[in-house]
Amino acid sequence: MPRVIAIDHGLKRTGLAVTDPLRIIATALDTVPTPELFAYLKAYVAREQVDGFVVGLPVNLDGRPTDATAAVQEFIGHLRRAFPGQWVQPVDERFTSRMAQQTLMASGKGRMARRDKGQLDRISATILLQSWLDANPG
Repeated sequence: MPRVIAIDHGLKRTGLAVTDPLRIIATALDTVPTPELFAYLKAYVAREQVDGFVVGLPVNLDGRPTDATAAVQEFIGHLRRAFPGQWVQPVDERFTSRMAQQTLMASGKGRMARRDKGQLDRISATILLQSWLDANPG
């Protein structure tokens, strides 16, 4: 079964996570500088079967758009054009950053490791993807 990639898009860097081939578990994939994201994804899709993309859509607690929502929606449009053979599904990303911070704190990592924002982005993408997998079994 083809994999699914989760994207936690940011202005500077983007966290990525991927499913296993059976779509049971989400695993952190990488953190990529956002300007290099499309080249990274094209190379990944060329070597692995990818069915689609789950993209974190930032929204406020009340469900209204944030300052970053428009940029992510624009990115989603570019992603759809760049990968017409794959589906793209925006997913509410409320609380993923907070859950990622809590995960890092609970892991017992030192303060310097917790300051690695790339790690935080990867964990956020993993949480986003695992939530999507749980809501969309099989």
